[in-house]
Amino acid sequence: MRFAALADIHGNHLALEAVIADIRAQGIDEIVNLGDSFSGPLEAGLTADLLMPLNALTVRGNHDRALIDRPFEAMGDWEKPSYPQLSATHLDWIRGLPETARMGDEVFLCHATPQDDNTYWTETLSADGIFHLKPLAEIEALADGIDAPLILCGHSHIPRAVQLSDGRLIVNPGSVGCPGFDYDVPVYHKAQAGTPFASYAILEKSPRGWQPSFRQVRYDNLAMAELARRHGMMDWVSALSRGWIA
Repeated sequence: MRFAALADIHGNHLALEAVIADIRAQGIDEIVNLGDSFSGPLEAGLTADLLMPLNALTVRGNHDRALIDRPFEAMGDWEKPSYPQLSATHLDWIRGLPETARMGDEVFLCHATPQDDNTYWTETLSADGIFHLKPLAEIEALADGIDAPLILCGHSHIPRAVQLSDGRLIVNPGSVGCPGFDYDVPVYHKAQAGTPFASYAILEKSPRGWQPSFRQVRYDNLAMAELARRHGMMDWVSALSRGWIA
């Protein structure tokens, strides 16, 4: 059993194109998508046209939800540039996405945590906004009741694997299209991948358990940074250009 996991594409169609090409070059056909596919100042419609025909098992992220659960006037600055690019068919596809999903008995999928689409599963914040690994007990508490040996999540945009005490493995493939962001809830913080590459993961079942392989793919990130600049979103410009938030 071998498949690719994507997360947090955020409307970056050039990154998604490059990742799909890399996945096919690895001889992989099956793809899962952990949500937050379209929101951002890039190319939501083109991304939807690339993503939907993949027929990837996909769960809904917090930014996907924000495109369908409120009027346009109440949307955030990541949704307002992307919503007008999405057709009724695209929006209906988002509405049909589940919050969590399973691949047989082996794999559990969610965007952030099983309980909440807007909570970091494996990361926490210090009082001064430093983004770091959560204590194992807190990570394990969020996995209570999930018996799958492989658990996939996104949301933090940071590639990471955490093995639980009982051997279950949590994997975040990182972000395909947005390698950094800043946010002021609950305190101001930055998530920064440190590279501008498109990130995803390959998961393979081995005799010793699930093996994650993290892939970093180069693409024309500066073209996407320029598009973000035209929308006046300078944090995106910095992340897409360098993988850091200025």
